Amino acid sequence: MATSARKASSKSAAGRSKGTPQTAVAAASAVKTPEPADFNKEEELKAYEEMLLIRRFEEKAGQLYGMGLIGGFCHLYIGQEAVVVGMQMSMKEGDQVITGYRDHGHMLATGMEARGVMAELTGRRGGYSKGKGGSMHMFSKEKHFYGGHGIVGAQVSLGTGLAFANRYRGNDSVSFTYFGDGAANQGQVYESFNMASLWKLPVVYIIENNRYAMGTSVSRSSAETDFSMRGISFKIPGIQVDGMDVRAVKAAGDLAVEWCRSGKGPIILEMQTYRYRGHSMSDPAKYRSKEEVQKMRSEQDPIEQVKNRLIEKKWASEDDLKAIDKKVREIVAVSAEFAQNDPEPDVSELYTDILL
Repeated sequence: MATSARKASSKSAAGRSKGTPQTAVAAASAVKTPEPADFNKEEELKAYEEMLLIRRFEEKAGQLYGMGLIGGFCHLYIGQEAVVVGMQMSMKEGDQVITGYRDHGHMLATGMEARGVMAELTGRRGGYSKGKGGSMHMFSKEKHFYGGHGIVGAQVSLGTGLAFANRYRGNDSVSFTYFGDGAANQGQVYESFNMASLWKLPVVYIIENNRYAMGTSVSRSSAETDFSMRGISFKIPGIQVDGMDVRAVKAAGDLAVEWCRSGKGPIILEMQTYRYRGHSMSDPAKYRSKEEVQKMRSEQDPIEQVKNRLIEKKWASEDDLKAIDKKVREIVAVSAEFAQNDPEPDVSELYTDILL
């Protein structure tokens, strides 16, 4: 009898050891990376202008930082523009966005005004947080943008909370929760995954894998470098996406929001992207070669890809695109002028919106 019990126990254990991983892998492989979206002329032009606005805004922010007009930390989004622009094209009114500290591009993509974002960077009264939040802490309830967060990975739990609120209220809104490859190694991320999977929360976890967590390459800091598989033990499916191609991002975004809105729970999108600048303005980025950066710029730049398609399809001429660039530069110039001349917040603002 004892022998039979041991055999039964052995079979049960074997079943568990084989069955659980297989179930998890099957769940994680439940969706496949879609083909890039087939953009029409209007979509290509919209993507081009919005990505160019982010690029020119960040270039100007870098200049103002160098002039000492922006204090504290400043993390530029140059190179990663296709991720937020493509994902925003998949959203509808009521969907929420939350991200980490590399957040200016997300703000602009949601429709927040460039002058308000720039004014916050320079600590002025007209900024989105009245000059008190700076680069990493801006919010817009109107645009459903819930920050900018300076603590690595902290926004993942908050974004999961937004999804819980959607589920609780019975609406079909989706939480778009962005974080990076470095934040993907934080413990609260996996606690959030577990909760989101258990309760089938409508959250798209967007991992912006720009290949370097601060100054450490993914290959040196992560045992599992396929971030789309990070939800495997929680039965969360994931796909890898070319984050330098706005059409690929849009297609993945459409798939992800349909998954969430249909009640299937969370999903992970690993956006394989690249930042051209250092981790922050104080980072000289000596951990990678200039040749590596130049190769990405020349072969995979997200804005140049769209520009080339527009010209090849004769949907826009060089002069047309120069006119768009001129328009964007004027918007950025006006925002910079406003940000340098808007008054600083009154001293009394130190005590408003503060829990004591």
